[in-house]
Amino acid sequence: MVKEFDELASKGRLAKEASAKLACLSTEIKNRALKEIAAGLIKSAPEILDANRRDYDQASKSGLDPAMLDRLMLNEARIKAIAADVETVAALPDPVGEVFDMRTMPNGLLVGKKRVPMGVIGAIYESRPNVTVDIAALCLKSGNAVILRGGKETLRSNIALAKTVAEALHTAGIPAGAVQLIEGTDRALVNELLKMRDVIDMVIPRGGAGLIKFVRENASMPVIAGGIGVCHTFIDRSADQEKAAAIVFNAKVQRPTVCNALDTVLVHREVAGEYLPKMAAELGRAGVELRCDEASLAILKNTAGLKLVPAAPEDWGKEFLALVAAVKVVDSLNGALQHIRQYGSGHSEAIITEDYTSAMRFLNEVDAAAVYVNASTRFTDGSQFGLGAELGISTQKMHARGPMGLKEITSYKWIIFGSGQVRP
Repeated sequence: MVKEFDELASKGRLAKEASAKLACLSTEIKNRALKEIAAGLIKSAPEILDANRRDYDQASKSGLDPAMLDRLMLNEARIKAIAADVETVAALPDPVGEVFDMRTMPNGLLVGKKRVPMGVIGAIYESRPNVTVDIAALCLKSGNAVILRGGKETLRSNIALAKTVAEALHTAGIPAGAVQLIEGTDRALVNELLKMRDVIDMVIPRGGAGLIKFVRENASMPVIAGGIGVCHTFIDRSADQEKAAAIVFNAKVQRPTVCNALDTVLVHREVAGEYLPKMAAELGRAGVELRCDEASLAILKNTAGLKLVPAAPEDWGKEFLALVAAVKVVDSLNGALQHIRQYGSGHSEAIITEDYTSAMRFLNEVDAAAVYVNASTRFTDGSQFGLGAELGISTQKMHARGPMGLKEITSYKWIIFGSGQVRP
């Protein structure tokens, strides 16, 4: 371990040196590097996919759960999507150097703020190899150096992706140390990384509740963390029921293993008898198991072809990450709001309604990173929000909330222009 600790310290020094140079790089150079990364991903796809297949096979044999296996898996379409996200990041405005909030004080001083990189970011994540590229691209464009530490289940994939990124950065003339991957899998390296306050300015964990809790409790630097995504969709009494059924189906089925997938459907009692069979028929065709409260179970129990299970107390506030959804009938919008306050995780919540007052109450009163009216929660994503990619989805309130893109990994400094003023 001494050798690996020395290697980590060396990477820290390189990252610190690189961050000073990255902060001053032109947008043109950074964009050139990003385009090299995108091209390199397509060119190196066979090598990356071969590494990923070996990771997937080993993880499958070791009993990794299906949700994590889905997050781990890469294919040609996903490689192309990752490359497209990198291209999108290149096309976005460069946040570094933006001057804002300028104003002239009574004494003639011109005072304002200038956006600057954070410095060095540490990223600790599980299962998703695409995160290796997403974070590298966002950190590069925002002028930050990054030290990456993925999970052991994706080690081969991450090494192949990091190699592709490193070759692209070298070609574009980016300073060595801008993007580095920790290849050691010993957890002691994470402990050591979290002590490197003199090098790392901010750490971002992405993974399960256990990882996030560990990083929060042990980091010596600021942590920007997400959490589990317990996502609700409330069907109001004025909802367009065809629209509601399509939205619920998309939110649950389109990709059930991710944090913005629907977990609980709340249905207004006045429309439950009419709406629930329509919704259940659609979800039933996709094999979704419905964990129902007494009221919804009574409505659906005689419907053929459904997987119905009486809801247990622990099903409320649970992130299923599978083709499973909890269903509850509520008496009113107030009942839906109360349920979300009690069981929501602050991630993504939606209301389906044609009533403006209900929509605005939901937007105003639900405390979550993303709140929707008449749309699927599956849109809570950096790419879908026009950020190109994301470092993660923050469910906390300082300093970033929701999908974290370029601006969320910058800070600012005050700049002051004078003409000889002295303080009396």
